Amino acid sequence: MSLTHLDAGGSAHMVDVGGKAVTARQAVATGRIRLSGEALAAIRDGLVKKGDVLAVARVAGIMAAKRTSDLIPLCHPLPLTKVSIDFAFEDDAIRATATAATAGQTGVEMEALTATSVTLLTVYDMAKAIDKAMVIEGVCLLEKRGGKSGDWVRS
Repeated sequence: MSLTHLDAGGSAHMVDVGGKAVTARQAVATGRIRLSGEALAAIRDGLVKKGDVLAVARVAGIMAAKRTSDLIPLCHPLPLTKVSIDFAFEDDAIRATATAATAGQTGVEMEALTATSVTLLTVYDMAKAIDKAMVIEGVCLLEKRGGKSGDWVRS
């Protein structure tokens, strides 16, 4: 199996997707931030001094998805048709799940992963005065739909 971002000489390059068909594509990524009970309660109850943590984190994640190609050197800029961020409270964590979609010539996995990562980093930034020991973990792709390689779902 060859890596598509390396040319025959082993140098990094941006993949030419010009000949690929435009298809509907979607990716879902998730991750979580473990935090103290005090920080979890403050976020859940809207008591963090910086403001509504999840609302700000959601906007940050959406903005990050739109800027993925500025952050990841070989990513193509994509016209995103959807980016959503969902949250779930767990016993000792907050889970963020990002969905990104486009109609394009390349997938949106990196956009979903970037959205998830920045969402969780924003939660950390907004709650670090309460808990500096928070841990971001388990950021991964859950599924991708569309494109030449077809659908994939984490088992």
